[in-house]
Amino acid sequence: MDTGFNWREALKFGAIGGVAVLFFCLVGMVEAFDARDVIFKTLSLGRSLLVVVALGMGYFSSQRLSARKPGRAVLTGLVVGVVSSVVTALLVFLAEPLNMREMFINASPKLIKILTFSQDSYAVGMLIQTGVMTGLSILGALLYLLPDLPRKLIINGLAAVLLIGMLQELLSVILARSSYTKPVAKFLFGSKGLSYTGAVVVFIVFALISAFRTTQSERIGRRYAGMTAPQQVVFRWVAIVAGVLFLIVLPQAVGPYISQILVLVGLYTLMGLGLNIEIGLAGLLDLGFVGFFAIGAYTTALLTSTSDLGLASVMAGEPVRASYTNFWVSIPVAVIVSGLAGVFLGIPVLRMRGDYLAIVTLGFAEIIRILVLSDFLRPVLGGAQGILNIPKPVLETFNLVIKDPGQFYYLIIIGSAIIAFVAFRLQNARIGRNWIAIREDEDVAEAMGINLIASKLLAFGIGAAFAGLSGAIFAAQVGSVFPHSFALIVSINVVSLVIIGGVGSIPGVIVGSLVLVGLPELLREFAEFRMLIYGAMLVIMMLVKPEGFWPSEVSRRELHTGEETATVPPVAETTGAA
Repeated sequence: MDTGFNWREALKFGAIGGVAVLFFCLVGMVEAFDARDVIFKTLSLGRSLLVVVALGMGYFSSQRLSARKPGRAVLTGLVVGVVSSVVTALLVFLAEPLNMREMFINASPKLIKILTFSQDSYAVGMLIQTGVMTGLSILGALLYLLPDLPRKLIINGLAAVLLIGMLQELLSVILARSSYTKPVAKFLFGSKGLSYTGAVVVFIVFALISAFRTTQSERIGRRYAGMTAPQQVVFRWVAIVAGVLFLIVLPQAVGPYISQILVLVGLYTLMGLGLNIEIGLAGLLDLGFVGFFAIGAYTTALLTSTSDLGLASVMAGEPVRASYTNFWVSIPVAVIVSGLAGVFLGIPVLRMRGDYLAIVTLGFAEIIRILVLSDFLRPVLGGAQGILNIPKPVLETFNLVIKDPGQFYYLIIIGSAIIAFVAFRLQNARIGRNWIAIREDEDVAEAMGINLIASKLLAFGIGAAFAGLSGAIFAAQVGSVFPHSFALIVSINVVSLVIIGGVGSIPGVIVGSLVLVGLPELLREFAEFRMLIYGAMLVIMMLVKPEGFWPSEVSRRELHTGEETATVPPVAETTGAA
């Protein structure tokens, strides 16, 4: 017996895994997700949750307890898997005697059937469940013992199988749009989920891509660094042209439904780029960012609407069928008004930091919402009924009305590119360095001569202006604005995507928008679990990858400097050894 084995910690990890399984079961995720197959007639998405828990707990418990010893890793995985299965067995055997469904409505016979692998005998079913979860937990523990490269290949390959299997219905429709890619869809997918051969092919392909990226990225970086300045310029322009061509053909390749999702992702990207200036660069925690989004939307609505509340009707004194200004004129007005609102908010909170600033900005968003809903401003803003009849943008030169999701996609892509360029230039300018200094330490920044008032107000104003642009496009795309479209959850979503994507990183904002906005929209049948998944993802990211999916170099250095310096021997010890 391994005398150095920490039984208490192993039992604790097993109990955590069992509680995680109980949680997923009792909130209804296992049963709801079981309707979608990852691998046809083999692995459902509901069972995949249990697989991920077993593998994950085996992996992390081995990371903490095995000390990279195979025997200890196997024992760790065994204990964790058995304890997790025992906790799950309690649910199976006690659900009916305790009539748990009166309190937990999701403790249904269908859930018990899933957990017992449809066996008539609960005992036989739980033996199978115990064997499967224990085996997966041991595999997870052994996975940690592998060298870095094989471990990355396996994890990335499994993640690709899970993701592509989840999106089978959508990807099948996209691939079937072309006669060239239709055979690929038939080969990869069954009627539900991936086929067996498709799963193997996806695993191998993405593992190879991961291997290439891991082994060749450093070599490619060295080759790029060895290029002459003109060669680097040509390389960058080739990459830019390739990216632009990809973005141009994307709506035609994916269809209107995905184009609509991309429009939503683009709107959140615009807001994320603005909030990234406040949080990522200046360190100003703004939880009321949706207020600026609403100001931009309502400004455009008032300027362009042909309803009774539109500016044209107000100027004429009676309802008219034409707007006073067109969309293109309203855009700069909405941006300026939102920017001024950001400066107005920044004035009373100049000396506030952290939690206090978050509470004040949260109150600002609530004030905006209450004012919009109030009877006092109802003759101007429409109250709960909102503002209707907002016309679509028109390109008079080409006699083109922008109304389809694919057309709005191009508008948002242009807007995002402009905003990203401005944000990049600001980030690398003197004002960007001032913001970063303020984020690190306001007192030191002020002592160095940085004007805190001007810098903070500029951060609030520019961030709000970006949100106003997003709101203006949103109003034109939807054709109406209502107060319920600007709930607090919008601010929470934007903050979450900035954090998960990578604080202070422009590409990170885009990645965060795709993960937190695009992916849930593709799985609309699971919308009731969206906030649960948001919360879990935030917790996991803070524990596993606190810098985000695509962090800035500054954030990466800040969070990993301690790890790097810990591997360097102290000077005194090195000198003594010499």
